[in-house]
This record gives sequence, structure tokens and C-alpha cells, in this order.
Amino acid sequence: MEAAAAAAPARSALPFPGRLAAAARPGRAPLPAPARRLVARPLRAAGDGAAHAVEAKEALPIEKRFPPFPSVMDINQIREILPHRFPFLLVDRVIEYKAGEYAVGIKNVTINDNFFPGHFPERPIMPGVLMVEAMAQVGGLVMLQPEVGGSRDNFFFAGIDKVRFRKPVIAGDTLIMRMTLTKYQKRFGLAKMEGKAYVGGDLVCEGEFLLVSATE
Repeated sequence: MEAAAAAAPARSALPFPGRLAAAARPGRAPLPAPARRLVARPLRAAGDGAAHAVEAKEALPIEKRFPPFPSVMDINQIREILPHRFPFLLVDRVIEYKAGEYAVGIKNVTINDNFFPGHFPERPIMPGVLMVEAMAQVGGLVMLQPEVGGSRDNFFFAGIDKVRFRKPVIAGDTLIMRMTLTKYQKRFGLAKMEGKAYVGGDLVCEGEFLLVSATE
């Protein structure tokens, strides 16, 4: 009995005893090992993160996709600096500003603007001269500040040069204007500025502006 027990292999000591037994039987082929199941996973490209971000943004309703413009100066603060009033105040908000260097302002162009009935009734286009005036007002927000030594009583729009109109601005557009001080001769009260205006990232107007302080 002890010899027979010793001769019999312990089942718990051998892996897959049934398979080994079948392999040991004469005339029978060994059973094949079970095939592994391979799961194909798509490779992620380097730009997939950006693509997923775009998809997530597009999943939002369109009215929630675009954040509002920042407000460095609202219309009430602008009215405290500029002397202009309706219908000639052409800056609605300042979205970026650095005293004595530059300002970025916006003008919301709407069909209710008083110049559209005459320019033109069938095709409302913002007059180029009013784009230039709006840009000059943004320039005034740079110069009519205590940091520069100006006040609303002593700086005036004096001249323009190299003005180019690249695209028409129509009702419904948001005109974004950047005015940068390039030269300031305080002794003579002359300020030279570079101006660029955009709609949706497209340049629509550019030019050089001259502002001068009035002396008694």
C-alpha cells in the first residue's frame, strides 16, 4: 500500500494533471495550450490631448463656448477719462491697458449705430473715418492719464499717416483696437502712436496717429 501510494504522483504537485496524463498515454497527441486573447488598442498620437479638448469644447452648446471679454475699464470709467458723448463715444470697453504704453479697446458695432441709415441703407458698413476716430479715442485713453501727465482738457487728435483699410466692418462685428505709444516728446506735447484694429483676428485697419497737447 505504501509503495503504491508513493508511485502515484500527487495531483496537487503537478500542474494540469489531466493534460500530462493525456500526453503520457500512447497514441494520443498532447492538448494545445489555450490561446491568449489579444485586445488591440489604438495608438494615441501626440496631438490627441488637444483633439479631445476641442471635442469637449464642441460638445458644449455654442452659447457657452466663448468667454466674455475682460473689463479693465467699463463704459463709466471711460466716460470719466474721455470728453466724448453720444453719438460720438466710440469705445465701449478697455480689455487691456498699461499706463503710458498701450491700450486695447473694443467697439461693439450694431445696426442701431446712428451712421448706418446713411452708410449704407442696403449694406451697413462702418465708415472708415469713424474707425480711425474710435482708434484715436483708444489712444486718448493712453495719453489722458495722470501717469502720463495728461488730462481730458489738453490732448487732441492732431493727425494720421499711413492709414490702410483692409476689410469692411459691418453691423454685428466687434472691433478690437490696439493703440501703442511709440514716441512721446513731452517738451513739445507730441505723442506718436501705432494703431491696429481687428475683427475676429483679421486686421481691418492700421495707421500711425499723432496726438498733441494744447498749451495756453
